[in-house]
This record gives sequence, C-alpha cells and structure tokens, in this order.
Amino acid sequence: MATKNAADSAEKPKKTTKRAAPASGTSSRRKKTAEPGSRGLRAPDLQDDAPPADVAELTRAIEDDGGAVLGVYRDPLGGHWQVLAGLPIEQVAPTPFQRDLSEAHANRLTRVIDKIGRFLDPVIAMRQGERSYWTPNGNHRLAAMNRLGARAIVALVLPDPAVAYKILALNTEKAHALREKALEVIRMARSLAGSDGRTENDFALEFEEPALLTLGVCYEGRPRFAGGAYSALLNRVDTFIDEPIAHALEIRAERARRVLALEDAVAEAVAALKARGFESPYLRAFVVARVNPIRFYKGSNVPPFDATFDKMIASARAFDAARVNAAQLARASGPPEE
Repeated sequence: MATKNAADSAEKPKKTTKRAAPASGTSSRRKKTAEPGSRGLRAPDLQDDAPPADVAELTRAIEDDGGAVLGVYRDPLGGHWQVLAGLPIEQVAPTPFQRDLSEAHANRLTRVIDKIGRFLDPVIAMRQGERSYWTPNGNHRLAAMNRLGARAIVALVLPDPAVAYKILALNTEKAHALREKALEVIRMARSLAGSDGRTENDFALEFEEPALLTLGVCYEGRPRFAGGAYSALLNRVDTFIDEPIAHALEIRAERARRVLALEDAVAEAVAALKARGFESPYLRAFVVARVNPIRFYKGSNVPPFDATFDKMIASARAFDAARVNAAQLARASGPPEE
C-alpha cells in the first residue's frame, strides 16, 4: 500500500504551485476502471432459448459422444456461448503442445480433491473430433481425477477451437517457469505450422513474446539450457517474424543456433573464472553482461538480432578471465543460473 509522507513542519509557510488541469482529451496516466455495472450482459440475459447453429450442433455432438449437457449459456462479459457439460474422462486429453505435467502439483491436487470429495473447478475443453476433447488449461486437474478413478469430468466446452491456442492466458492453475512457457510456445508454433498459413506475427497474442519461440528451440535441443541468463537480452532484440510459421520456424532455428553458440562461449568463460577460484551463482550473468554490446542502449533502438549475437559470440570467445578481479564480480548482479 502506498504511503504519503507528512510534510516537515516549518516556521514559514511553503510556497505552493498550482498544477494545471489536463487539457481536454488528455488521458490520465492512471489506468481507469470501468464503471460498476456498465459492461456485459445482465444475469437474465445469460440464458437464451435459441443458441446459434454451431452451439446447437456442439450440444448434439456431446450427447452423441456419451456426455451430458448440463447447461448452455453466454458468458457475462463478452456474451460468447459456452456449454457446461459432463464428459467421459477417457475422451479428454491435454493439448499436445502443453507443458509437461508437474508430478508434485498433480499429487497435491489429487490429495485435496480426494479430501474434500468434490471437483469444483471445471476444465476448459474444445471438441477435436468424435469422442475427442482437448483441454488447454486442465492438465493437472485431469490427471488428479484420473488418479482418483473418476469416470467423468465437468468441462466448459467452447465452440471455438482456436481457444486451445490461448494456452498461456488460460493456464492459471500453476505458474509457468520460463522453460515451461518457452516449450509450450514452440510446440504451439509447430502444431500451427502444418495447418495454418498465417504469419508468426499474426499469433502475437498466443505466443506472447518472440523471445519465447527462440528459447523454446534452445530448450528442445538442450533441456538444461540456462535460458534465464539470456531472457532479458532476447526481449530487447528478438522480434516476431512476418513470415508463415513454417518458414519462421527455420529462422527461429538459426536464431537459436546463435544463442547456443553464445552459451557455449559463455560456458568456457565461466569455466575459466572458476579455474581462477571464483565461485558465485552470478558468474554466467556476469559474463553475459560483460559481452553485451547493447546494455547501455536506451529504448528499442538496438542493433538487429544477428548482429548483436555475432558480436557477443566473438566477445565471449575472446573473454580474458585473467583481467577479472573480485571487486568487479562483487559489483555484478543478475539472475543466478537455473
């Protein structure tokens, strides 16, 4: 909570200046919130006796698959149609490009659901074909219910299959680590490459950050890659590619090759520092900062990706550990190695 410091008392009153009111049409820097009760549908409007044809078809398909339609309604904010349904649990699977299951989190959910004896948080699902549903944000809850031997699971089934690719925005049950997020994004890109001709730039919302695509390729090749040491740098120089995803993936592979080449050179520099007796969780971050040519650049006016990394690779290969002293390392700061 912000606090307001009281002004120091003084014998003479301080001269104050009056702030001019903002000009008409000037927006305030403070984010405005909507007026209470000003958006979306009223509660009685969430139900409608005449859903559109695609929603009616979805309800019939759910029942043909052996599921049960529990309700059809429109969401209160955007008015989008949704079907609350019970689905045979064996028909539901996580999206294939989703992050790997966390055993610790799945076990914890299993214990909690079993203890209270209630499944209270429906997963989101999209029908992918006959007797097949994908969930982009319910992998751990689905695993917990399977481990408890459940026959069915409750889901919000959406008629729009594209929602399956909004996985980063939807997945709120467990915070993503950088590696998990990057791998999800690159898996999404590979899934889309075979069936969608749009550009990588068209999926900026789904992919969230261009750096995640490059890091994802790095993690695919090296699961123990220390991506955190390069994340901030990539966020400054990496960009979405205005090419169809299939072609963009080839460019991503080349960008990842440069990042891994830099990592190899940085690892050699770190080994040289350790050989001189330096021990610190910040050694990698220290070397990356020392060879970073854009660390003093302001804003987004930075050299392009290839030029930046080629220069850093050359600098890292020429890194002289003998010129580093303890005081320099002590002043260094940054994220420890993953």
